[in-house]
Order: sequence, then C-alpha cells, then structure tokens
Amino acid sequence: MQNEFELNPEAPILVIGAASIDIVGRLQRILHIGTSNPAHILTSFGGTARNVAENLARLGQPVWLLTAIGKDQVGDQLLNYTTKAGVNTDFVIRTTKRPTGSYLATIDEFGELQFALDDMRAINALTPDILKQNIELFEQAALLFLDANLQDESIEAAIKLAKHANIPVCADPTSTSLAAKLQPYLSDFYLMTPNIHEAGILCERPVSKTDGELALEAAKYLVSQGVDFAIVTLAEFGLSYATSETNGHIPAIRTKIVDPTGGGDALTAAVIFATLNNIPPDEAVRLGVSSAALTLMHRGAVLQDLSLEKLYDHLAN
Repeated sequence: MQNEFELNPEAPILVIGAASIDIVGRLQRILHIGTSNPAHILTSFGGTARNVAENLARLGQPVWLLTAIGKDQVGDQLLNYTTKAGVNTDFVIRTTKRPTGSYLATIDEFGELQFALDDMRAINALTPDILKQNIELFEQAALLFLDANLQDESIEAAIKLAKHANIPVCADPTSTSLAAKLQPYLSDFYLMTPNIHEAGILCERPVSKTDGELALEAAKYLVSQGVDFAIVTLAEFGLSYATSETNGHIPAIRTKIVDPTGGGDALTAAVIFATLNNIPPDEAVRLGVSSAALTLMHRGAVLQDLSLEKLYDHLAN
C-alpha cells in the first residue's frame, strides 16, 4: 500500500452519504412502453451509504451513519429500521426542506436493471458546516466511507476532515452521473470501488466489462493516481483489482440474480470490513465477491443474516 494507517477494528467506521427508500419492480415479461406492465414490486430501505453502513453493522462492525433524511413518515421508518439493524443513527440530520431520498428501478425478468430514477436532494442538508460540527466523529473513527451523492463542497470538507484526523477514506462513485465529482481527489482515497462505467469516467477512457485486461488496466491506473486499493466491478464478469503490491481478476460466483440492488454496496462493505481486520487484498476481494453474490440472490438491498462465516461458507461451496 502507498499510504500506511494504523487501522483499529474496534473503532467505529464513519459512513457519510445517501439514505433512501427503494422501490424496485421486477417485470414478469417484456417491457411495453406507454402502458402498465405486470411486475412484482418490492419496497425496502437503501441509499449507497446507508446500505454500506447496514452491511458493516450486520458483519459486527461498529458504524456511525451521517446522512440527511426528510422529517416525514418514510424518514421515521428508515431511521427505525436502520437503527434496529445495528447502525448508530444518532447523528442523522432531519430536514423539512426536502423529502427522504427515493430510488425507483425497473428490472427485467432476468434481474438486469432496465432503468432507474433517484431523488437524493435531502442529502444537500448535509453541508460542510454540519460536517465540521461533527469533527469528533472523524477523530474517533477507524476510517471514513463516503458516496458521491454529497454536494461537491461537502465531499471536499469530508476529505479534509479525514486527512486532519489521519484516517483513510474509502469512496464509491455511486453512478456515472456522479463519478466525476471524485476525480479531483483520487490521491486522497485509500479504497475506491467503481463499476466499469464509473471507472471509464474516472480514468477518462472506455472500459469494457467483457475485457478483464482493460478493467485491470483501469484499476492500475487509479493506483498510479494515488488510490491505494482500486476495485473495478464487472457485474457478471466479476472484478479486477490492484494495489501497489498486487493485482488480479476474480470471476463472479455464478448465481441467479433476484435483485441487483445493493450488490455493489455489499461488496464494498465486505472489502472494508476485511481490510480493517488485516485480511490481505487478494482475500478481501474474494469476500467482497461472495457478499455481492449472496445479496444478489435475495430481494432487497441488504442481506439480513450476513456474517463473515456466511461469506466464507459461500466461497467454499
């Protein structure tokens, strides 16, 4: 690794970013535009940061979630559910200016995402001033995870506070429309987990999920720009990863996709958990692939009985 940090697995992980209600419809047959389509519809709680926080909590890791949600019934339900999952939600901001974030997606009968809409305006309430008021969280945390739903100035403030506290920063670009926000800070990131489309934006070059070499080059490029541990996810083709000391490609675990929502967040959380517990990168990415596969097999963004033992058992099967 290029940067050395004293990682303390006993300390909480500070997770900053979006929380939402997810509404995912799985089509029962081919989509017909301009009319109602029969589907199975599931409502659950999501948001990149919230998903990562819940996954970490279910793995047994202390975690603080710093997000902003509406002062509405959905926000109450989201907060109650996330707290019961083991996440410390004491520092969540409630706003009357925007509703709790929402994500609406349609997937086909094979589990492939067709299109998605999101409204994460509530996160704008998480301003740089709010982050600075929570400086003690940065000072006590083992590391920081953030997603790119934050406003530009809040991303900058969070990274500065983490650097001042001398804790590593892990980041997920979240979507192709948001990935460019993180490009100025590549040298500040300990871990990044873009998918192929987001990696293409960060690397300013196309990356094909069917070409493992291109994905591996993208991961190596991110490392050359200062990222300590870069993982480029390739959906059904697995992932490619790189550090300054090792690199490689891990095929996906063959699985029937029930719901694609949250698979990448599960992978990220498992890798963070493994890294914090001194598990080497080559093994950490395998645990990440296992976590993603298990999540994809179930409806909803987070597997409720997730555990480290379950991740290893799935790898062995």
